Amino acid sequence: MAPMLLSDAQGRQLLRLAKASVVQGLHSGKPLVVTLADYDADLRQPAASFVTLERYKQLRGCIGRLEAVRPLVLDVVDNAFSAAFKDPRFSPLMASELAGLSLHLSVLSSADALEFSSEAELLAQLRPGVDGLIVQVDSHRATFLPSVWSQLPKPSQFLNQLKRKAGLAADYWSPMLKAWRYTTQSFQ
Repeated sequence: MAPMLLSDAQGRQLLRLAKASVVQGLHSGKPLVVTLADYDADLRQPAASFVTLERYKQLRGCIGRLEAVRPLVLDVVDNAFSAAFKDPRFSPLMASELAGLSLHLSVLSSADALEFSSEAELLAQLRPGVDGLIVQVDSHRATFLPSVWSQLPKPSQFLNQLKRKAGLAADYWSPMLKAWRYTTQSFQ
């Protein structure tokens, strides 16, 4: 379940690429184009990432993938572009918003299914500050990155808000509810 272990230098390189993809998007309306051969083998490995944009410490966009389906370097540049211009919660980023904009990168481990037969059993397995969580029932699916624990430190709060994000009632319970947890390596 451990995420790919990247060096600080690799993390900084990915953050520079994420920012360059946002700037490229402002100029061309398209993400940065990268040549995989220009990057070391770790950055060419399939990995899932989320790119979070904040402007003056307020969320401005967050897009990512839960499954590793493409090389990490491509995932990062595409997610950075999408966080800036395609997050449906926000209007597309404007050049005037670059001032005060910060980028945060999370590289995800694979997700492990949790086994439980009650909400109490699920809550008992959560590790505050460590776990990202995915919940799903039917077509309702959502995730919170581990960084969300700083705003929702109690497992019950974390889970209830995640269910709301998935379009369910905070007190929703069904034996059909599925959950997976993952960890992240973060760079900012």
